[in-house]
Amino acid sequence: MWNAAFWGGVSGSAVLLGALAAMFLPIRKKFIGYIMAFGTGVLIGAAAYELLGESVHNGGIIPTSIGFVAGAITFSLFDIMISSKGAQNRKRSGHKAAATGGMVLFIGTIMDAIPESIMIGASLIEEQSVSFLLVTAIFISNFPEGLSSSSGMEKSGYSKKKIILLWILVFVISILASLIGFVFLDGASKEVMSVIAGFAGGAIIAMVASTMMPEAYEDSGPMTGFIAALGLLVSLMLYNFS
Repeated sequence: MWNAAFWGGVSGSAVLLGALAAMFLPIRKKFIGYIMAFGTGVLIGAAAYELLGESVHNGGIIPTSIGFVAGAITFSLFDIMISSKGAQNRKRSGHKAAATGGMVLFIGTIMDAIPESIMIGASLIEEQSVSFLLVTAIFISNFPEGLSSSSGMEKSGYSKKKIILLWILVFVISILASLIGFVFLDGASKEVMSVIAGFAGGAIIAMVASTMMPEAYEDSGPMTGFIAALGLLVSLMLYNFS
């Protein structure tokens, strides 16, 4: 159980580290885009290989497909709701993020983090060892989110102390979500696990397509595709050698 909490905390800590980097280090906007593009590729690979591929193998295509569609729909509906409040800019670091309410940015980040952390906890049930591909992918994708969202929050008038406290709360929520994935899914059938993994995979792919990739391209331009492809290659290598 504490193993699940630890690895959930590791993935969630990236948001806090990104926030600290945004507040105390001079990081160019284009470099943020490069990190996000790389994280996009790694996260797509993690969803495809670690979540969807494994869940099809263990529980079958039908439970995985049901979970996948449900996850994509659920994320998209929530994304539509919070985007109407301005959270479509939660990964942007410029004036668009500055025009967004800080609490909306915070809620959007939590919405991204919960399904990822639940699957980290769930991955420990059968294997008793964490999926390093999943943790790495989530960490890499969370870092630029904390970095760019924090920059936007600062520009919208939030103090450094308040920003840090909000990201500490995201860190705690990531730990709790990972614990929930471990405790409440322990003993679940392979079909149920496949639905849950498919749900997380669908939510992650929807999140990548609607937020990470467009914003990575906005910051880093035509190099986004190449860097994302490198991220996917790294994901493939981690999957095969882990």
